Amino acid sequence: MEGSLGRTLCILTGASQDFGRTLAPLLAARLAAGSTLIMNARNYGTLRKLSTELKVLSPNLRVLCESTDLGSEIGLKHLLTAVQELPRVPDLQRLLLIHEPGTLGDVSKNIVDFADPTEINGYWALNVTSTLCLTSGILRVFPPSPGLKRTVVNISSMCALKPFKSWGLYCAGKAARNMLFKVLAEEEPNVRVLSYAPGPLDTDMQLEARQKTRDSELRQSLVKLKDTHSLLDSSVSAQKLLDLLEEDTFESGAHIDYFCE
Repeated sequence: MEGSLGRTLCILTGASQDFGRTLAPLLAARLAAGSTLIMNARNYGTLRKLSTELKVLSPNLRVLCESTDLGSEIGLKHLLTAVQELPRVPDLQRLLLIHEPGTLGDVSKNIVDFADPTEINGYWALNVTSTLCLTSGILRVFPPSPGLKRTVVNISSMCALKPFKSWGLYCAGKAARNMLFKVLAEEEPNVRVLSYAPGPLDTDMQLEARQKTRDSELRQSLVKLKDTHSLLDSSVSAQKLLDLLEEDTFESGAHIDYFCE
């Protein structure tokens, strides 16, 4: 398992908390010596702390922290520039881009309550626009090359497939991302594309959902998941994602849920 993903350049967004924070050390263990992991999040202090931990666990891994707000054009360009300026590794085996979940949005509102275009456009910028532009930019920096496997992972959700009351922005954003990556898989057959739904995780985002979701029925169901210990440990779901990437037998563009066999 150690180094099983090969010599890799990996870009992980949303690395400072929740699923991304859990995924980072598990991912680092599967990257071969000489690999580079670029972690992005807005909280630089948390990124630096995580970077220190990873360097102890994987001393042969190059870890870079890029603290930028991908919801802004400046932040997006900063991360793309950092990737472009990396020294080229002649024997690079894999390019791996993992888009973390993003944000929940204001779940205290129903659709009819959203009236501020600035709020809505800000949500799209961080959760959809940045995902598309970052994917496009990085794939252009690393065009098809013999011996290089390029993989893009969208951390998705059941909300991409099913509507949840008072989660309008989140559901719409997840659905948009899923379709973008389905189209990418059709347009770029030499890119491996996966939308992975990690299941109901015991995270800060789930806590926020339990506290702020407007729809009472949905809020109660979230509370029940917590009270009955039915939430998944993020590390268990992260291991499944890494197993899927290592096996690499999924259909490109597929949406795979944690509970899928």
